[in-house]
Amino acid sequence: MEQSNISPIIIALDFHKPELALELVEKLENKRCRVKIGKELFTCGGPTLVEKLVCKGFEVFLDLKYHDIPNTVASACSVAADLGVWMLNVHALGGYDMMLAAREAVDKHAKQPLLIAVSILTSLEQNDLAAIGLQGTIESNVLRLAKLANSCCLDGMVCSPLEITSLHNSLGNNFKLVTPGIRPVITDDDQKRTMTPIQALQNGADYLVIGRPITASPNPLQALLDIERSIGDFM
Repeated sequence: MEQSNISPIIIALDFHKPELALELVEKLENKRCRVKIGKELFTCGGPTLVEKLVCKGFEVFLDLKYHDIPNTVASACSVAADLGVWMLNVHALGGYDMMLAAREAVDKHAKQPLLIAVSILTSLEQNDLAAIGLQGTIESNVLRLAKLANSCCLDGMVCSPLEITSLHNSLGNNFKLVTPGIRPVITDDDQKRTMTPIQALQNGADYLVIGRPITASPNPLQALLDIERSIGDFM
């Protein structure tokens, strides 16, 4: 997909009302960032909100983590591409056939969004993997799933900051790494595997998903500008 925006910053619009998301983006500049719509906001705002943001010139990451039988996921990805989103994702635990079906569905569109995979959520720790029956370390599971996604010709992977270096070294520059859990100052919250923006980019991240440090700021644009300054040459 042709990209006119060089910013690595994706702002997570984690709101429960579409009006709040639209109010925030009015305070931002669409060439300085991209925006992410997750399950909560999409559930209340739906495709209409996606289309409004696209019309405002924002490149939209539709973060719905599709995970179902291959045909259902392929159909969902095709509809998402029709909305004009910049990027969408599927869950790698859906398996090879599901990811391949998603890839083939997106490839049929003249304007193709980036298609990436999700592996192990950043809220999970080692004991959480044991509880759901996944053997091995978080890092080994993430790498295995990333290689599976790469074999399906997906464009990249969502990963925690702690897996960036391993994935970057194993899969190269063309496999894009999208990193949540980014905090200008590390705090104790529900993201357990976190890193600062400059650390993540130095380690090989391509895109940074940042939510509350910007969206909860009294001056979101200034918060965005402050993060831009902190990452310097990566802009």
